[in-house]
Amino acid sequence: MRARRISLVRSGVLLGATAALTFGVLPGTADAAPRASSPQQAAQLVADANHQLEIVSEQVNAARVALDKQKAAVAAADKAAASSQKSLDAMAAQIRRLARQAYTGSGTSRLDVLMTSKSADQFVSQLGTLDAIAGHTNQLVASVKKASSATAAARAKADQAAAKAQQAFDVVSAKQKDLQAKIADYQHQYNALSAPQRQVVNLSAAGATVAPTAAAAPTGTAQAAVNTALAQVGKPYVWGAAGPSAFDCSGLMQYAWSAAGVALPHSSSAQSTMGVAVSRDQLQPGDLVFFYSPVSHVGMYIGNGQMVHAATSGEPVKVVSLDSMGSYNSARRVA
Repeated sequence: MRARRISLVRSGVLLGATAALTFGVLPGTADAAPRASSPQQAAQLVADANHQLEIVSEQVNAARVALDKQKAAVAAADKAAASSQKSLDAMAAQIRRLARQAYTGSGTSRLDVLMTSKSADQFVSQLGTLDAIAGHTNQLVASVKKASSATAAARAKADQAAAKAQQAFDVVSAKQKDLQAKIADYQHQYNALSAPQRQVVNLSAAGATVAPTAAAAPTGTAQAAVNTALAQVGKPYVWGAAGPSAFDCSGLMQYAWSAAGVALPHSSSAQSTMGVAVSRDQLQPGDLVFFYSPVSHVGMYIGNGQMVHAATSGEPVKVVSLDSMGSYNSARRVA
């Protein structure tokens, strides 16, 4: 049942992501997308919606990261429960064996020891052996009780984690229904724009493409991440994607740093807590740079005032000027 429940959670999150990543209104809003009274206003509305779209995308990514942690907790708790149960079964078998010896005459009583001892020293020695056996039995009983409690606690923890995962699915599913009703409205406005207007919208969210002039990274690890990120230039932006054929912003950073042997979560907000903080005037190639407050976009600094990032829907992975993005938030050095 637990496996089926987790499978449903995984499917639900992916379905939620598919819906959430194509519309520019934040989850929980019930109003339709604003209607434009002019092409210029439509372009601005779509540009704003693109930013809101990325916020939604990164919220879904963050929810997926949290869900993965909960699923890991379920797996760890199940493993602990199995280990405890194995110990419990082994100790219970020992106790049953000792009990059979005590009550079938194969054991030795204190009276038997007294009657068969040839000297006081032998009596004391044999009595000590009996006490040691009794003490060992008592310890086994205590260990069995402890293992039993540990097993119950581990299974309770697993059930609690599974319940949280189910709750996360329910929340995403509810937001999905609201977003599905708005997808067509947003897409209609975007499709109504002329090609130049779409370009304005895309540039406002993605920045103008520049020719890469990457500097040497300070370490081989950072250089590997930079090289991997730059190798993805030209690939499409897809909400929730983490390579190798398409990316969103945090998915590109996760992919690039994974190639360098560094694991990052697929979430810009989670990535903004990794490694150590770096001031803007101390940026080095490979550093992650974050935008907006709260953080909802991430790119990789490559030196000479440039960054590579998966920008927005309709725009490929590209290199842009760091200053072209605006709303700079912070930077982190992860290795």
